[in-house]
Amino acid sequence: MSSRPEQVASDGQAMLDLARLAVTEAVVHKRVPNHIPNAGVFARHRGVFVTLFVKEKLRGCIGVVEGHGPLGENIVQSAVSAAMHDPRFAPLRADELGDLQIEISILSPLVPLRPDEIQIGTHGLLIVCGQRRGLLLPQVATEHGLSREQFLDETCRKAGLPFGAWKDAAAAIFGFTCEIHSELHGHKGGS
Repeated sequence: MSSRPEQVASDGQAMLDLARLAVTEAVVHKRVPNHIPNAGVFARHRGVFVTLFVKEKLRGCIGVVEGHGPLGENIVQSAVSAAMHDPRFAPLRADELGDLQIEISILSPLVPLRPDEIQIGTHGLLIVCGQRRGLLLPQVATEHGLSREQFLDETCRKAGLPFGAWKDAAAAIFGFTCEIHSELHGHKGGS
């Protein structure tokens, strides 16, 4: 992928367009798009989260942590799941599509982190303890003004673990950064 700003913007818009197509196809026609691009940026193997907002309120956020498949397929899968299968929300309705805004977070590879290495606003977190896993995107800590400890505790809560579980020797803490493409103006979110 080119690092020229116009290419990054173009790739980002293409990803947002693909996510919107996937959501529309799922909501209106109960299917996935017939053609999923798999060349260029869409061929990359990266984790991705698709966050949906309706009237700037969170309406769904689902993704894949590690990109075992091509990014195009991961975007479509995540967009459809965020629209139809996020357990926190009822499935998205056709009458909400006009107010839909999409944010896509492309994840860097996971790296083990110590709590003191966490940079608020830069790192997202994944905490794994036994069979439980919780992930929060970097924008969550910034949006909610969380300290490192609060960010760690909220990631534990997302995993269904008690606050402070990140201090347990059995807990593994991983960090990642995100390349974010958003239709929102001045708003970041998702989890």
